[in-house]
Amino acid sequence: MSVQRAALYPVSLCVLMFASACASTGASESTANAEATLQAAYEQELAPATPEEIAEVQRADALTRANFWAGEFRKDPSSLETTIQFTRVLREIGSHERAIDVLSRTIPAHPQSAELQLIMGRALMSEGRVGEAAEAFFQASVIAPQEATAHAALGLALDRLERHADAQTSYLRALELDPARASTLANYGLSLALTGDLAGAEAQLRKAYDLPDADGRVRQNLALILGLQGEFDAMRAADPHAPTRTMDANVTTIRGLLAPARNYEALVRDEVETPAPQVQHTPEPREPERRGVPQLRGSLSSR
Repeated sequence: MSVQRAALYPVSLCVLMFASACASTGASESTANAEATLQAAYEQELAPATPEEIAEVQRADALTRANFWAGEFRKDPSSLETTIQFTRVLREIGSHERAIDVLSRTIPAHPQSAELQLIMGRALMSEGRVGEAAEAFFQASVIAPQEATAHAALGLALDRLERHADAQTSYLRALELDPARASTLANYGLSLALTGDLAGAEAQLRKAYDLPDADGRVRQNLALILGLQGEFDAMRAADPHAPTRTMDANVTTIRGLLAPARNYEALVRDEVETPAPQVQHTPEPREPERRGVPQLRGSLSSR
């Protein structure tokens, strides 16, 4: 009996050892499978979006697109196309400061990207940092000298800095490259108006007015330039969609601006013949409001 029992011990020990090995192998396989699953999920998380996913999200609203491109940017902040898409949509939702922050960190990695410089310039313009915007647009024009957009944007920034002669040089360069840019023709016309050349301004605005992509600002600015030249019938015709009351108010105001100044003799006669009014302590009169008068407005077109 003891012999039989002694003979069984080695067998039982082997069985135990075999069972332990199986358990160890099963645990290793389970761990390996779990690690493989995690690795696959990690790689999938880091994988760039497919063209189909991008095409689908581009049809979504701006906020959805902003979240999507934020995720893509986190995956690969070195991607030029992702940076362009991300910063564009940041501007679209009004996050200009965030766009400037992202661009400040990514432009050094893409020194030959005129598009990033243009986006930076537009974001800076939106934040009122016009001098910095002009520098960004200038860099874009150096990187891509054949791009009309860069020269046109630089022109607008220079106009805002009251460097009108330099601005007009940039507009002319943009129009050499793309003569049918309605926004550039209009901005060039406004620049000429700011330097007193109303006839030149009218000529450029009429060119813009005749183009199919001319917007309401072109009509309003042309109407205003015509009004400043005393051409009130042409002013009304240039902006036929303007409400009649608004146009009448504009005409009245502009007529007042163009009224000839009375000469010195008339002023003296009035002063002699008119009794001196009694002094009254009343508040100084405010400037008349001109809410209905259209303003000269430029356009920073993305074209």
